[in-house]
Amino acid sequence: MEQNTTSSHRITHVIFDMDGLILDTEKLYEKAYKNVLGNYGKEYTLDLKIKIMGRSGLEGARIIIDDCQLPLNIDGFLSEMAIEHEKVFAGHVPLMPGAERLIRHFHHHRIPIAVATSSKRYTFDLKTKEHRELFQLFDHIVIASEDPEITAGKPDPQTFLVCASRFRPPPTTMTSVLVFEDSANGVLAANAANMISVWIPDPQIRSAKQHEIDAHYTLNSLLDFKPEQFSLPPLN
Repeated sequence: MEQNTTSSHRITHVIFDMDGLILDTEKLYEKAYKNVLGNYGKEYTLDLKIKIMGRSGLEGARIIIDDCQLPLNIDGFLSEMAIEHEKVFAGHVPLMPGAERLIRHFHHHRIPIAVATSSKRYTFDLKTKEHRELFQLFDHIVIASEDPEITAGKPDPQTFLVCASRFRPPPTTMTSVLVFEDSANGVLAANAANMISVWIPDPQIRSAKQHEIDAHYTLNSLLDFKPEQFSLPPLN
C-alpha cells in the first residue's frame, strides 16, 4: 500500500466503483470503442481512455465525438455503442482479483457497502448477469448516469455524496467513507467529496498518470488491501 503504510482514518462505510474495479470490463469496453471508432477511421488511444474513464456515457460520448471529430451526434454515437455493448458483454464478464473476497468479507462483518457506477442501467444489467447474488450483498447501488439526484458525473463529487447519503444510517463524516476506484476521474471525485480514496489503476494508466493523481492510497490490486489499517476487521 503506497503512501501511508498505517492509516489514521477510521472507516465506517465503503463505496466501490464497478468497471475495472469489481468487474474486469475495461478490455471489453476498449473493444467496443475500437470497433465503433474504427468504422470512422479513428483510434481509441490511451489518452482518450484516460479522459473518459469514470465519466458517464453521455459525457464520455461528448468527449469522444469532439476529440475524434466524428460525424455523429450523441444519440447516434450511443446507439452504435449500445450495439457493440450487446456483443462484448454477451459472454463471460470476469471479476477482478480480490473483489469477491473483499465484498463478502465486508458483508459478513456488517460493514455498510455500496456501489457507485457511471454505467447505464442496461449495461449494468448485462455486465452483472452472472454475478447477481454477489451484487445483492451491497446495501444499495447508485447508477449515476440515470439517477435524478446526480446532475454532474465524476470527477464531480455528486456521485459519491449521493451514494453516501443513502446509507442507513449515513456516515457521520465523509472522512469515514472509503472509496475504491480505478479511474483518475473517480479518485478526483472521491477526494472532492472529502472521502478516503484508494486507487487501483490499470497499469498503463498508472504509468501515465502516477504523478498527477493524489490518491490517499495506491494499490496494485484489491488483493493488497489490508482492512485492519482502517479499523476494519482483518481478512482471514
